[in-house]
Amino acid sequence: MRISLISKLTIGTSLILLVFMMFFAYINIATLKTMLLEAAISDADKLSETVIKTTHYEMLVDNRERAYQMIEEVGMLQGVDHIRMINKNGAITFSTEKAEIGGYLDKTEAGCNMCHSNGELKVQVSTTSRSRIFFNKQGTQVVGMAKAIYNEKSCSTAACHFHPPKQKILGVLDITVSLEGMHTLMRNYRNKLVYLTVFLLLFISLAITFFTHRLVNHPVRKLLTQTKRIAGGDLDALVKNVSRDEMGELSDAFNQMTLSLKNARMELEEWGKNLEAKVAERTREIKQMQAQLIRSEKLVSLGRLVAGIAHEINNPLTGILMFANLTSRNPRLDQSLKGDMDVVINEAKRCAKIVKGLLDFSRESIPQKKLASLNKVMDGTIDLIGRQSSFHNIDIVRDYRPDLPLIPVDQNQIEQVFINMLLNASESMPFGGSITIKTYTENEEYVCLQITDTGSGIAEEDLERIFDPFFTTKSDKGTGLGLSVSYGIIERHGGKIDVKSKVNEGTIFTIKLPLSPQGGETLAASTIS
Repeated sequence: MRISLISKLTIGTSLILLVFMMFFAYINIATLKTMLLEAAISDADKLSETVIKTTHYEMLVDNRERAYQMIEEVGMLQGVDHIRMINKNGAITFSTEKAEIGGYLDKTEAGCNMCHSNGELKVQVSTTSRSRIFFNKQGTQVVGMAKAIYNEKSCSTAACHFHPPKQKILGVLDITVSLEGMHTLMRNYRNKLVYLTVFLLLFISLAITFFTHRLVNHPVRKLLTQTKRIAGGDLDALVKNVSRDEMGELSDAFNQMTLSLKNARMELEEWGKNLEAKVAERTREIKQMQAQLIRSEKLVSLGRLVAGIAHEINNPLTGILMFANLTSRNPRLDQSLKGDMDVVINEAKRCAKIVKGLLDFSRESIPQKKLASLNKVMDGTIDLIGRQSSFHNIDIVRDYRPDLPLIPVDQNQIEQVFINMLLNASESMPFGGSITIKTYTENEEYVCLQITDTGSGIAEEDLERIFDPFFTTKSDKGTGLGLSVSYGIIERHGGKIDVKSKVNEGTIFTIKLPLSPQGGETLAASTIS
């Protein structure tokens, strides 16, 4: 069974209050009882004194009947249990209880032992010592007060008395007063105190419950609700309308914690997104590297294969071309066969060109690097091929970085790469367009040259194959070896070559060459600036 915090606090506080109030009530009732008992003893003593004073004159004139009548009238007062007079010999000379008149009391009995203590007669005794509390024959608690009747001068000189002057005490007036009134008062007071205690407990419990609910339970429930919302992932939940006490400070700390958690989650999400982007980028780079490795291995294997094939084909092809030329120039050749011989010669030349491309592809010549400017190399390439008919309707835009640093390259091989790139760009724009050439540096590590054309572009499915040998999109001409050779040249320079293209929008080739020589490389003695 779950007990709420407010119930625990109320029950605990009520129990503590109950214990303290019971202790206070006990002390209060005990003190009141002592005070009331002392008041009862004092009243009994005053009553004894009053009886002695009022009967003094009657005793002087020896009017005992009148004195006894007065004592009997006093005994009939409410609260007075009974009154008796005892002479010096212990005889009961008068009592409101007629049956004990004439009887004797022992000196050790109550009412006598106050004066006869340890065999000695005491003349002066305190009020407390003269009083006694006991239960009468009816079972009612009473207080008895013994008052000595002294032999005053007026008594010893009276004509009716024969008491000698040396006698100090003539007798004792013993008055018994009922304590029932005191007990009734105590019961009423105790009941009122119990009612007051119950009322105070209820009132205090209700007050504690109310203020605890308002000042503690309500804010705690707010915090609990917000905690559940936060546990559910709602980090926009904030505690509002907080107080300006410790609970308010706790709520502020809770709100601050919520904001910190929200910021942390946003940072984690941002890191997750960045991590996903970095992983995707890294995956793409790894795939590119794998593709480059596969392409490199493929090119190496293919290069060895085509090198052997080219050498085997080149010798018979040379003989075919030579004898075809001789036969074509022979005057004995029938003129109707001359056209056929021209076809043989042209196709043989075409085969020779393919064989030369195969040999260039398979030949892994070591670059003879010298410090050179890519701007100068590109300008020389444009001057070399820019006057060809395929460039007549094409605008060439140079966007060079003027302070482009010199880099170690084999100028002839790089020029061959630029020629292949520019020719491909011009052939993709048969109706004219523009070629933009841009140079720049990247991360103080590479010098980059970017060739952008506005031609027909390359289909997406062909982009991964354009550097493969014999792959070409030209149906009527081309060997498909230009880009493969260019790729091998840039790779041997320690650089990279990338391509981006969209159909009918154009193509962008980016060549990246290292700023400094690769490990173990040396430069030629002369430089080109």
